[in-house]
Amino acid sequence: MDDSSVLSRINQLADEELALEEAHVGRPMSADDERRLHALEVELDQCWDLLRQRRARRAAGQDPELADVRPEDVVERYLQ
Repeated sequence: MDDSSVLSRINQLADEELALEEAHVGRPMSADDERRLHALEVELDQCWDLLRQRRARRAAGQDPELADVRPEDVVERYLQ
């Protein structure tokens, strides 16, 4: 997946996340919507991490194609 594909996926996920949040303004989310929101947040974190890895590898003169999507338990423990 190249950088533009990762950015495109980030935009898709962010749009879905925003739509889901806006649909529930002033009212609670269903359990299914809460699970979907969590899944979106995790995948967004993974995509941003992948993009950062690719850029760092490129800046270091390494092959960005060797960057991998890290698992949820890794990206969700990063300090914000």
